[in-house]
Amino acid sequence: MNRPAGATAQRDPWRVLVTVAQIPENGLHRDIEADQAAREAMAEAAGLREISAAHASFDLVPKSGGQVHVTGRVQARIGQTCVVTLEAIENAIDEPVDLTFVPVEQMPQLVHSADDVPGDDDETADPPEPIKNGTIDLGRLATDVLYLAIDPYPRKPDAVFEPPVLAADPEDHPFAALKALQANPDVAEPGSTGDKQKRKPNGK
Repeated sequence: MNRPAGATAQRDPWRVLVTVAQIPENGLHRDIEADQAAREAMAEAAGLREISAAHASFDLVPKSGGQVHVTGRVQARIGQTCVVTLEAIENAIDEPVDLTFVPVEQMPQLVHSADDVPGDDDETADPPEPIKNGTIDLGRLATDVLYLAIDPYPRKPDAVFEPPVLAADPEDHPFAALKALQANPDVAEPGSTGDKQKRKPNGK
């Protein structure tokens, strides 16, 4: 799961580590909530006015080969600015999560296998996430999901963009140059006979 480019200013402000070896066979449920410091850091990294709330619920189920299936939801309230009216607005984020975490050494093989499976790209499952140092960071997972759910062009529901109407310039028309010549007959049109010196009688 990749982060937006602007979200790298503050790395992992929300961290909740779970040790894979300590996950029971019947699974583990975790509810997590970001404190004010974490929310402020995430808002700054994502270019938001604020994140007034951010929490997530996850279910972790161990699978064969040291893999862990993680499902749940990430919910948040974020403050943004309407791109049309420039007014402060608040948007809700509610995103499902369905990912598989695998040991780092399995990543190359699994990614290669996924690339070899034919099918519709729109239905392709998310690639696996690596288990680093025997742990899964649920805070970072929730942060990534939140960042990716942010609308880059937020607007109020009733906001309508109306392009500015420019008044027509009365001097901007095909006969503007001719009108100028008529107003100032001493100025000859370029290329006309008025630019040439009158010939003297007998060609002199």
